[in-house]
Amino acid sequence: MSKQSLQPSYLDSHLDDMVALSDSLSGHLSNREVRFLALVAATLPPSLGDVLEIGSFKGKSTTVLAKSVSLSGGNLVVAVDPLNLPSSTDPSIECGESLPDLFWETLEANGVRHLVEFHQLRSEELALTWDRSLRLLWIDGDHTYQGATADFDNFARHLKPGSIVAFHDVLHPFEGPIRTFCERVLLSPAFGPCGVCGSIGWAQYVGPASHSVAYVSRKLTLYRKLSRLIPLVALGRAPNYSHPFLYKVMRPLVPHSGVDPNAWIAEVGNNLPTESGR
Repeated sequence: MSKQSLQPSYLDSHLDDMVALSDSLSGHLSNREVRFLALVAATLPPSLGDVLEIGSFKGKSTTVLAKSVSLSGGNLVVAVDPLNLPSSTDPSIECGESLPDLFWETLEANGVRHLVEFHQLRSEELALTWDRSLRLLWIDGDHTYQGATADFDNFARHLKPGSIVAFHDVLHPFEGPIRTFCERVLLSPAFGPCGVCGSIGWAQYVGPASHSVAYVSRKLTLYRKLSRLIPLVALGRAPNYSHPFLYKVMRPLVPHSGVDPNAWIAEVGNNLPTESGR
């Protein structure tokens, strides 16, 4: 897919529609996060692989992704979630037994059930048999350090140059997403463009280290800003973490504004493989 084809004339309208839709859905995504997920799903070429969502909850992000993939020429979102609560990082949510029904009702009501390949099991179980390439790895599952790291390690090897990995809640008081994003992604020579949008930490997989040299300073700058928050949420403190006031003071120092679609497409498009490969 050419870089020009990443920019359908109706992209801005679609992103606005996804934000409007999400306002009616139950979940934990802000408007800027919805716009970002829709942008990624709508613009990455399906030739890179599948879209995989780890952690679906009530189906909000699943619906946004499913409604967006068709703009890029894709037709399917793969999602995995055991759909059981409570969990160690969501101990106060009380919809455990009804969660599967809520998830399927969301997909059905929004006309995307046929666009979702769903696996109701833990992500590590799916990883045992997963053998498909990925263009988007969306990690929003177990927010413990062990859980988030396992999700990345189990599936990142299926990313192709040009693909995107994104972690939810890197700017929320959970140890897993922020530590894994910092350690596995920002300090890795395999990733190039990166940023934080809302509470989504994202980066583009570029493969060989030579392709990421131009992004070293940017990654280290973001790493320094994010890593200052890790001691405030580490050691299993979330959600009753220590130093909440200090965390609230330091969190805004991490740039996390909305993404400009045209600028994002231009940058990410520079690292997409050509039809004949790199």
